[in-house]
Amino acid sequence: MEKLDIPQGTLDLMILTMLAREPMHGYGISQRLAVLSRDQFRVNPGSLFPSLYRLEQDGKLKGQWRATENNRRAKYYRLTTSGRRQLEEHRTRWNRVSFAVASVLEGA
Repeated sequence: MEKLDIPQGTLDLMILTMLAREPMHGYGISQRLAVLSRDQFRVNPGSLFPSLYRLEQDGKLKGQWRATENNRRAKYYRLTTSGRRQLEEHRTRWNRVSFAVASVLEGA
């Protein structure tokens, strides 16, 4: 089955949502995204890591280098207070957009 492209503008929402539950490293985020989407979404490092870097630079995430379960060094990201606010704004917007699209599809 063909993988789906992540809709424009939703990668940040998904990253922030996953990190609201627990700190994770980049590879863990990509793996969890695949599992939660039932393997429909695969995000490549060329998309994921620039998003993580930008969110960290914008103060939405805080990164910390730690050892992984396999005793490798990885940067673990967690949400900041600003990131939690951003997540709520993203969720509100997503709910409005998805409601509007569903309304159009149902009414067409």
